[in-house]
Amino acid sequence: MPPTHPQAPAQPQAPEEQEPLTHPQAPAQPQASVGTDETGEPGGPGEPGPAAGAGGEPGSGGGDGARSRAGWARRAWDVWRRPSLRRPKRIALVLALVLLLPPLAAGVALRVNYAGDPAAGTQTRNRDALWLGHAWVDGRKRDADVEVLARRLRATGIRDLYVHAGPLEHDGTLPESAYPRARWLIEAVHRELPGVRVQAWLGDALASEGPHGMRLERAATRDAVVRSTRQILTAGFDGAHFDLEPLHSGDRNYLALLDDLHRVTRARGVPLSVAAHQIDPLPAANSVRGTLTGHPKWWSQAFFGQVARRVDQIAVMTYDTALPLESLFGGYVAQQTSLALEVTPESTDLLMGLPFFHEDDMSHHENAETVAAAVRGTRLGLSRTDRTRARFGVALYVDFAAREEDWTAYREGWVG
Repeated sequence: MPPTHPQAPAQPQAPEEQEPLTHPQAPAQPQASVGTDETGEPGGPGEPGPAAGAGGEPGSGGGDGARSRAGWARRAWDVWRRPSLRRPKRIALVLALVLLLPPLAAGVALRVNYAGDPAAGTQTRNRDALWLGHAWVDGRKRDADVEVLARRLRATGIRDLYVHAGPLEHDGTLPESAYPRARWLIEAVHRELPGVRVQAWLGDALASEGPHGMRLERAATRDAVVRSTRQILTAGFDGAHFDLEPLHSGDRNYLALLDDLHRVTRARGVPLSVAAHQIDPLPAANSVRGTLTGHPKWWSQAFFGQVARRVDQIAVMTYDTALPLESLFGGYVAQQTSLALEVTPESTDLLMGLPFFHEDDMSHHENAETVAAAVRGTRLGLSRTDRTRARFGVALYVDFAAREEDWTAYREGWVG
């Protein structure tokens, strides 16, 4: 999660925290003789063509339209057949088409996906969530901070707070020293915001693309994560929210971990929640990206559904898209919303992530990835796919990086 959606240890700090090849020259093209054009047809430079109205272009004085087009096509074919173009230039042209046409087509599709008006009633169902930084449980926050937070949240649809209580160690353990003020926060939120749940946000970097990080293929590590979950629930948290990254699509070890975790949370009567990768927007896009970069970005829609069936809440991290325009980003969010709705069971809360942070880099352009565009995209996707879906909401990432305009866009666009 960007800024990294702390897969890992450090939380972003708030103000208070915070060839050339040589080819033979093409032979000279034969000159057209007088009385013929370059195609060898009558009507060339030395012979006037038919008058306007007799099949030629008005005032052209040349051959008729069909012959002109045939001549253009013949000349283009002659150029294409030149030896100097036979390999490198043709290859370059083909590569350019292969590389440019799909993104252009995708861009047009996203822009079209952002068109239209959201349906009435596609606004908050009072199942929204907010990610909170580590300062809320390590001693940096006080009662006054909770009061300010409560005043901001009372008129919204926020029901869950994902409070960063980790990170988990690579072996799956969780030192109690990581959340010394958890009990105080939970009691304060329950007092100021009755009905709002405080979930422990736990995460770590996975060793899925390098030598360092958590290894889910180790049963001992998964068992330790389960014990850490019991530990934080005993500390008083109202649920457990996991963000493990980078998590590749199809990871069976992750699914096994979720099965074990859900047995624990279900027995305690609290929700199991996860932060989810985006869904593959195009057939094989994830495979191509993974092959080219070694970093597959998306989950398959089928894998997303497998995860969604194992949890009580799933929050899609719909940001860090690298898209340069609001309309493209909003269209992408609309698409992601539809894809997620199609495979998330009615019994699971589906939340679409909103970018409550401001950065400008290769993966995130703050002028494009706006809260307003994300909200509109979410509503469009909901309108087209399952407008009456009850267990649906948005999740705001993240409290310490949010600006007032982000909260305004959320309230005006989603809360209503």
